[in-house]
Amino acid sequence: MAKREVYTEATENYLEAILMLSRQRGSVRAADICAHMGFSRPTVSVALKQMREKGLVLVDDDYQITLTEEGREVAVSTYERHKVISFFLLHIGVSETVAYEDACKIEHDLSEESFEKLKAYCEYLF
Repeated sequence: MAKREVYTEATENYLEAILMLSRQRGSVRAADICAHMGFSRPTVSVALKQMREKGLVLVDDDYQITLTEEGREVAVSTYERHKVISFFLLHIGVSETVAYEDACKIEHDLSEESFEKLKAYCEYLF
């Protein structure tokens, strides 16, 4: 089992948001991230700069934001964790709002071993 790279919760949330927005809209700009996450423009700008420096996102001359291969891998992994954990919580009777909120918290801290077992269990259920 490959070890999961460690990123901050904030970085994972930004990358997941960029992934989701790009799937919904096709293109993503900082203003889209601000609206989606409820953060100010300066806060998002600082985060984007840090993610660019780490090689997780690219920003072109038109300020379109795209995920690098590494950024996409982190985003997809984070989103998968969110979906599996949400599914499990909903399955055991947690309300939809709470399940999605809790999944967002848990997805960042759950070990790879526990996640893989939870994922296998959810796949077994359906």
